[in-house]
Amino acid sequence: MQTVQEAIAKQLDRLESEEQIRILYACESGSRAWGFPSQDSDYDVRFIYIRKPEWYLSIFDKRDVIERPISDKLDISGWDLRKALNLYRKSNPPLLEWLQSPIRYAENYRVTEQLRENSPLTFSPKSCMYHYLNMARGNYRMYLQGERVRIKKYFYVLRPVLACEWIERYGEMPPMEFDVLVERLIPKNGELWQYVQQLLARKKSGEELDYEPKLSPINDYLEERLRELEQSAVSLNTVENKLDEQLDVLFRLSLQDVWG
Repeated sequence: MQTVQEAIAKQLDRLESEEQIRILYACESGSRAWGFPSQDSDYDVRFIYIRKPEWYLSIFDKRDVIERPISDKLDISGWDLRKALNLYRKSNPPLLEWLQSPIRYAENYRVTEQLRENSPLTFSPKSCMYHYLNMARGNYRMYLQGERVRIKKYFYVLRPVLACEWIERYGEMPPMEFDVLVERLIPKNGELWQYVQQLLARKKSGEELDYEPKLSPINDYLEERLRELEQSAVSLNTVENKLDEQLDVLFRLSLQDVWG
């Protein structure tokens, strides 16, 4: 019986054949990479690909995303390299997360490592802070209001709030792994730390976390930090991108590297 990793590799090979592309990089982007998957969590596979040079030599805009319907818990989609480079230069947080994912399914050619090495030069604290703040605020309003809440959604507010705290404290892209964020940012053995650890243990054990009474220590922390982070985000700098010429060169070199 094939493993999930083998099934993913097979799907990526099939995509290369069907779409006439080369996959440069593929990774896990969802709860499995964050470190708190449920037993029935999908595998959120994201990839960066490149097409043959003639595809780019056209006066017409073409679709630069490849998506496949979710099947057998595999959620697979990817971005064309040119699209990825344009998002990279704008400090796109999902793409920056992909590059540092702890679960990598494929990494071919040199381009991904070069992007990873240069990502601190494109990282914008302000834009990334607002990305995570918007995610946290939206999930908090939708799932954590009232006396009974969807308790598993605490993770989907805690993680972006802690990511904001990481940016505020260290001025760099936060790690994907929830455990690392908790370890560095929540004081150990305090009430908040204990509640988060208990919730994490329940999630990892496969327990179904649905509607339950709200966890006031976590709600209080989230409300306080969201207010403080809103004020902190205003004062952050927007980093001016200085890599445009290098990214153009990288794109051309990648075409040569892949297709000869």
